[in-house]
Parts: sequence; structure tokens; C-alpha cells
Amino acid sequence: MAYRDLREYVAALEQRGQLRRVLAPVGAHLEITEIVDRVVKRGGPALLFENVHDPDGRRYPMPVLINAFGTERRMAWALGLESLDELPRKLGPLLDLIRGPLPASLGDKVRALWDLRPYASAVPKLVGRAPCQEVVLTDDASLDSLPVLKCWPEDGGPFITLPLVVSRDPATGRRNVGMYRMQVYDGRTTGMHWHRHKGGAGHYREGERQDKRLEVAVAIGADPATVYSASCPLPPNIDEFLVAGILNGRPLELVKCKTVDLEVPANSEIVLEGYVDPHERRREGPFGDHTGYYSLADDYPVFHLTALTHRRDPIYAATVVGRPPQEDYFLGKATERLFLPLIQIVLPEVVDINMPAEGVFHNLVLVSIRKEHPGQAHKVMYGLWGMGQMMFAKHIVVLDADVNLQDLSEVAWRVTNNVDARRDLTIVDGPLDVLDHSSPLPVFGGKLGIDATRKGPADGHHREWPADILMSPDVRALVDRRWSEYGI
Repeated sequence: MAYRDLREYVAALEQRGQLRRVLAPVGAHLEITEIVDRVVKRGGPALLFENVHDPDGRRYPMPVLINAFGTERRMAWALGLESLDELPRKLGPLLDLIRGPLPASLGDKVRALWDLRPYASAVPKLVGRAPCQEVVLTDDASLDSLPVLKCWPEDGGPFITLPLVVSRDPATGRRNVGMYRMQVYDGRTTGMHWHRHKGGAGHYREGERQDKRLEVAVAIGADPATVYSASCPLPPNIDEFLVAGILNGRPLELVKCKTVDLEVPANSEIVLEGYVDPHERRREGPFGDHTGYYSLADDYPVFHLTALTHRRDPIYAATVVGRPPQEDYFLGKATERLFLPLIQIVLPEVVDINMPAEGVFHNLVLVSIRKEHPGQAHKVMYGLWGMGQMMFAKHIVVLDADVNLQDLSEVAWRVTNNVDARRDLTIVDGPLDVLDHSSPLPVFGGKLGIDATRKGPADGHHREWPADILMSPDVRALVDRRWSEYGI
């Protein structure tokens, strides 16, 4: 099932017993975070807080939805699936286009368009009127009406944590939709946390080169497929709103903003319109981040509000990040499943991949391979480090094809038994995520590759490799048949 807007998804979750309405008064500063942190870590439901207060006890005019994607099952439902493993199939032809060669001639371009013909009906379409503009505020617009969360005690302030930030490249006109946190400074300004490798940051740098103000629109509370598309690290030539339309099986309806030349999802709950000035910076942070540590304060661009539009009865959508697992882990798990087929095109020996919550995406990558020759594990490590944002992978562990990577107990057993430290550890230097605090230099440092595959004479291991302890299949079948007789 695809959802036209956030409230359709909320209704579906409630019908399935996966949403709880919280009527008790709760504080937007810290209290909601403590509640959500306990709920998400036990696999609990989405929460709709209907009585949210600011630090002075004033009630906000809208509820807060949080933990909407906080289990793998809910994440699949959000994308109209029963399992995240179905995601590559749903986006199959689009993945073929991404991984295929760039068109070299007019004929190639025509063929590429022909390959996209199943998705012609998913191209975003512009509408004249939209629910997200039922209320339009310009001169009197203020962020003070939004129940923006302060999540952790040392945070630099309240942060908008689930925004869909829309910008356009001043040079090419190409749109980008990303998810970048926004620290609220006052009723009219926020920080814009653009990491240097993100699409929005590239647009901002181009604006600096041209000495031009960059227009920005921020949608809060779009339909779940659009929220996911904004979080996904898609190639720069793939429009996030097109992907949302493919996932939903129909075009995403967009509406033109009131004060900036940008389009936003028409069925959003809330839209912030504004601009970011070139060369302007302001101290942003600290922020309790998905690494489980506070990311350090630094200077970032500043967003200036020119309009605030919303539905008559908006829902404020938010998330909490912090020590994993948190809700963002499940957004990342969907991307992991989506990009596995792309990895397999370049590295066909790869069987599966797992980026566990404890590794906060970029700190630990587990990969299983069909091993056919010595050094193959190293080939896979270096191949992964050369793939897009996989360059930030801090530890890559390569295991054999028969290892269940989703069972971390089995992975730990295999690694601790199969690795000889002198032979199987590879240390390299390379780019690191901007949030990595362990390296002496920012965004650059050491990485570790671990070859935890079985070894034989071709690997220089001339001792006999022992067999796994496995019960006879006949005995297992016998016990299965007689299990009820044992009275256990």
C-alpha cells in the first residue's frame, strides 16, 4: 500500500496496532527524547504526542509524531512493502539505469528514456492548490509555533531533525532533496548542517562562487516514501521526488512555494521557505548525534525564514538520534538493502552485506563473499572503499558466503576464531565521515579491513582447517518429528 500523505500512514499504523497516542502533557525539551529512547530500544510503536509543551509550560498548537519508522517492519510498510528485501525489485529498472553506462550518443539517450518508460507515470507533477498551503504566514511567520525538540542536555539548542531540505544548483538548475538537521536560533533563523560531501552543500558552494543567495525550502511531514527518498544517498542525477513517485506508484504532487522559486510536496504538513546567504556562517551545535556522541560545535550556513505554510491542523514530524539503535538505523537499513544489487554489479562475489546499528552505518561493514582465490577479501575491501559514500567505512569485515551476516553472534564467533592478526588485518588511510572523532585529523584517518574467511594453502595456511560442528541432518529430522514427545 502507498500513502498519499503522512496522516494516511498514521491511520494505517494505528489500525495495525503500531501507534500509540500520548495524551499526557510532555515537554519538547528532553522529555520526549527520554520516552522515545526507551520505546525504540524495545521495538515499541510509533508515538503521537498530542499535548506537547515548551519549557515555560505553554502548549504547542500541534502534535508531534515520532518513531514512525522505528522497526524494520514499519520501515517496510512505509515503502509499501512487507519486507525491505523487496525494495530492489520494486526499484529494479531504475537501479539498472543507475548502474548502466552513461549515454554516449543520441541513440543511447533514447534507449535510456525507453528503459525509463515504466516510470513515466511517476514523474512529479505540479498542482495549483495544496494542503500544505492552507495557512500561509510571511511577515508574521515564526518558528516559535513549532514543537521543535531539544533532544539531549548538551545540545546547542532545539533542532529540526526530520526535514526535507530542497535546493537547486545555481549552475545547472538540478534539484536536490536531502535531510540535514537545522538548529533553531530564533523565530526566523536556523543553522543548515550541510556536510561538505552532501548535495545541498555543493549547491551552497556554487552560490558562494556566484555570490548569490541560495533559495531553500524545507518540508516537514511528507508521505513516508518521500521522507525515505530524502534520506537516501542517491546519485546526483537521480531526482528524489521521482524515486518517491516510483515507490508510491503514482506521481508525487508538488506545489510552488510562495516566496521562493522551488517546489515542495503538496501534501506536506509544514513548509519553511527561505534562503541561505553566501559566506554567512554561525556557530552550530553541539548535537547528540547518531554515533552516540555529541558532534562538536562548528560554523555552518544560516537559513533565513521568509514564509511558513502549513495545513490547518498540522502534525510535526520528528526523530531522535543518539546511541543506536534509533529510528534512523531503520532508514539506513532500507538503503543497505537497496544498494546491495549495485554493489554486486561491481563485486559479483558479494553475497550479502550488513551495517549493524552498533556501527552507526559508516563504522562497521560486514560483507560475505563466495571466495574463489587468495586475496579476494582484500579486493572486496578496496572495492567497497572506492564506492561513493562507502569510502567512509571505518572497519570492513569479510566473511564466507555461508555466514549469516544478520546474526551478529555468528559473525563474532567466526571473526574471533578465523582471524590471525598478523596475516588478516589490513590498515589503510582514507576519507572518514565528518562525525568521526577518533582520528587526529578531521575527515581523514586510518581504516581497518579484516579477512575473516577460511584459509587454505593458497593463502599460505598449510595447516588443516577444521570443519564446523554440525549435527547429522537425519538426527535433526528425527528430533524435529519427535519433539512433542520429549515434553520439553
